[in-house]
Amino acid sequence: MWLAVDLLLVGVFAVIGRLSHYGTLTPGGWWTTAWPFLAGTLVAWVALALLRRPPDAIGSGVVVWLGALVVGMVLRQTSGQGTATAFVVVATLVLGALLVLPRVGARVRG
Repeated sequence: MWLAVDLLLVGVFAVIGRLSHYGTLTPGGWWTTAWPFLAGTLVAWVALALLRRPPDAIGSGVVVWLGALVVGMVLRQTSGQGTATAFVVVATLVLGALLVLPRVGARVRG
């Protein structure tokens, strides 16, 4: 379940970004923004599997957050997309909130 949640929330991150910067949302525009971070999320999930970390753990959320962020930024840079400092800061905060806070909430409720 957490893999689907993480991918969905990274997709939401891309929707918010596209709408806030362009005012419109197209599938192609969304994909351009989303794919590097989705790929980073999947890389992080491979790391979680190799480390045998429970996906609902808060630490696993941190791994997914950092994977989505770091791999996403590297892929954006290598594909000619922007990695301006302000974007990196906003992405760090928003992805952190989206990928870690749901696990904190689940831990508090559970």
